[in-house]
Amino acid sequence: MALYADPDKDRSVLLPTVPQKRQVTDFVRCSYLGLDNHPLILEGAIEAIQRYKALHWSCARTRLNFSLLGELEEALSDLFAARVITYTTVLAANMGALPLLASGYLTENKRPAVVFDRLAHATLAFHKPVVANETPIETIAHNDLNALEDICRRNDRVAYVCDGVYSMGGSAPIADLLALQDRYGLFLYIDDAHGISLFGKSGEGFVRSQVGAALGERTIIAASLGKGFGASGGLLMLGTPRQEELFRRFSIAYAFSASLNLAAIGAAMASQALHRTDELKLRQDALADRIAVFDRMVASEQAGSKLPIRTIEFGDERPSIRAATHILDKGFYTSAIFFPTVAKGKAGLRVCPTARHSMREIEGLGRAINEALAERGTDP
Repeated sequence: MALYADPDKDRSVLLPTVPQKRQVTDFVRCSYLGLDNHPLILEGAIEAIQRYKALHWSCARTRLNFSLLGELEEALSDLFAARVITYTTVLAANMGALPLLASGYLTENKRPAVVFDRLAHATLAFHKPVVANETPIETIAHNDLNALEDICRRNDRVAYVCDGVYSMGGSAPIADLLALQDRYGLFLYIDDAHGISLFGKSGEGFVRSQVGAALGERTIIAASLGKGFGASGGLLMLGTPRQEELFRRFSIAYAFSASLNLAAIGAAMASQALHRTDELKLRQDALADRIAVFDRMVASEQAGSKLPIRTIEFGDERPSIRAATHILDKGFYTSAIFFPTVAKGKAGLRVCPTARHSMREIEGLGRAINEALAERGTDP
């Protein structure tokens, strides 16, 4: 079950224990650059509400929008070299995009065979029934390029749905996918929620930083305005004016739902401005330094990767939960992960170092994890 807590400072939170609140250092938040409590981003949220004297207008986006929202989408489009549309969440962005992908309107009015990576995030996989109602779908093993190429050979139009950075660690082979796109016209729909802000000179993300100057007609990237970006909401990066017009007219989560609230818009405006300063690179480098320290202390499947997510496998659920409890007792909150989040027999811990963790906190967590791993060997 989730914990409820009050903020303390940086990456520390206060648990509502009795007789007094208990301070723990949290390694579960995905604010990888530590921007979620940045003073300028908080000020941006407050100033937006004060400027417009409202939180939202309770109106569909096809009716009326705050002018600040238009300014935000223009700024994000410039920052990420794409045509950006914002959504309340990444789930809403995916909900608005995948039915359009299945319809064929993004692939020369011919419905594509839609292929899902087996480890695609739940907010992507959830839409399989809707997509399957329009067009054939297949699910392939994680990053199975041979299977994907075989499907491309057998079908005139193919779209591949995957994550850029996977929430349980690892990433998509972007260069190889782009090669398949060049060879077969493969359409790529990639959710880069966990990669945004961490990579690229402008924080354009793990995927966008590898795609090149223009997205074109055959690549759409979904991303988060939370997580590394530090605000709230989701977005789509589109490649052409035609796609943007299509989404603004027919995307369900756009046409029949409200926009980001003003606090989120103001926070995102402040964050995109920060992304244009030297502070972005400083935080990216700080994150890399902390990942390196963690990797020197704790063995994991992802050791050596530039990505910020680490999983430490314990195998069974019970030792994983015991390990998480032991580590919490040491003052560090980590995520115990098990089926269906990961495959059966792959239970363990998920850890998210951030740029705002101190080296002392990283080292303390490393010692606590190694103690838990040692105790696993003595379990009956």
